[in-house]
Amino acid sequence: MEKILVLDFGGQYNQLIARRVRDKKVFAEILPYTTDLQTIKNNNYKGIIFTGGPNSVFDMSSPHYSEEILNIGVPILGICYGCQLTAFMAGGEVKTAPTSEYGKIDFTHSDSPLFKDIPEKSIVWMSHTDYISSLPEGYEITGTTADCPVASFENKEKKIYAVQFHPEVTHCEYGSKILENFLYEVCGCSGDWQMDNFIEQKIAELREQIGSKNVILGLSGGVDSSVAAALISKAVGKQLTCVFVDHGLMRKNEGDEVESTFTSMFDMNFIRVNCADRFMAALKGVSDPERKRKIIGTEFFGVFWNEIRKQAHKGFFAQGTIYPDCIESGKGDADVIKTHHNRVNVPEDVEFLGVLEPLCDLFKDEVRAVGEKLGIPKALVWRQPFPGPGLGVRIIGEITPEKIKVVQDADWVLRDEMAKNGYEKQLSQFFCVLPDVSTVGVMGDHRTYDHLIAIRAVTTDDFMTADWAKIPYDILSAVSNRITNECAHINRVVYDITTKPPATVEWE
Repeated sequence: MEKILVLDFGGQYNQLIARRVRDKKVFAEILPYTTDLQTIKNNNYKGIIFTGGPNSVFDMSSPHYSEEILNIGVPILGICYGCQLTAFMAGGEVKTAPTSEYGKIDFTHSDSPLFKDIPEKSIVWMSHTDYISSLPEGYEITGTTADCPVASFENKEKKIYAVQFHPEVTHCEYGSKILENFLYEVCGCSGDWQMDNFIEQKIAELREQIGSKNVILGLSGGVDSSVAAALISKAVGKQLTCVFVDHGLMRKNEGDEVESTFTSMFDMNFIRVNCADRFMAALKGVSDPERKRKIIGTEFFGVFWNEIRKQAHKGFFAQGTIYPDCIESGKGDADVIKTHHNRVNVPEDVEFLGVLEPLCDLFKDEVRAVGEKLGIPKALVWRQPFPGPGLGVRIIGEITPEKIKVVQDADWVLRDEMAKNGYEKQLSQFFCVLPDVSTVGVMGDHRTYDHLIAIRAVTTDDFMTADWAKIPYDILSAVSNRITNECAHINRVVYDITTKPPATVEWE
């Protein structure tokens, strides 16, 4: 399988670079800039992409790499910080720019394999405070902007290319074509990576690795763990046991739906552990979002490991880890926005033969594609994204059973209404949030002082950035009317119209 290395220098768009490469049917792997050169050489990459990052290359405490990487004979594309780093390593000079560039900028290029079939003038997406003031010997400028004299450059002999802008973001007019040119014109990729190949290879790998041993997986009912369960079940059948920890923080009726789906559809052993009371006791009086996340994660795996101990399991431990989890848990070097517990450490007193992460190289949409090809019903494969801590991060402040019921009922009405009018197909994610706010209302000619519900709905291609969904007023009105009429203890509904950034999709 052909692979491109995305060498991570700490930028927020780095997962997006890998995703865009895969869109071109070439597999991309992200590794941190601390990866040693010999490892890179041993992996036989068709090309290497240096990512962006928030630092200055002339600050020697910033992420750097050995200049030897420029001479290993593998094509290189530097992006933003990676562009400056390439010039710096080769002997060029980088300084603080007299004029910084952010957002959409007019770009003019000269002839280059990187810009094949791209108009001479186009719009690119800039985000930089430093600039390349002089190029190293043997390198040529191939593009400029009004305030950036070296907006792109190349060394054709060494097949080293660099752009100061971000071709991976959708705002870059011909960014997708630039990446395609690097992959096919420069690296000579054939574009033979397909999802069917992934499934066949992964099932074969799992069978060989597992052999006659057993596997146990913590099933959340979400897309990732569900697809992981289906993939492992396809490989080894009844050798798989799924433990479903129902912490009471799922959507309305979801626990029963998960149990019904997996006991009827998959050839596996299924264990459900109902422990809502334990979680409520642990969360009592806690309002800090990070503490809530950590408590829910700790309690979840406390219940899970206790169940494993009861079974004296000695096989493999499986997780529904996907690629963004790997990056945010430390496989890459991007800044972490929130705590993740998708990847867990196995307790010392629990023995496993190893950890299986069959989806750890895939993004969310790729996981869904695998699920569909494995025959999982679309209703499950395309289920709304749901955070690991469940409603625990959609209830602001302290979590109580009464608050859980309020947000469950409101969220059910929202999802039901969107399904009925068909607008759900136009949304990437939508849900209800229960802020720690009470408001004055009037119902039945008497004054109320009750909960406010916030609706969050976004559209996005990759969840790295997101726009608030422009839901028609008549639909929002119908949702608001139903929630206030059908759900107890809610007298006001508001709609979140904040993009990501500056906000995240979830409220906590």
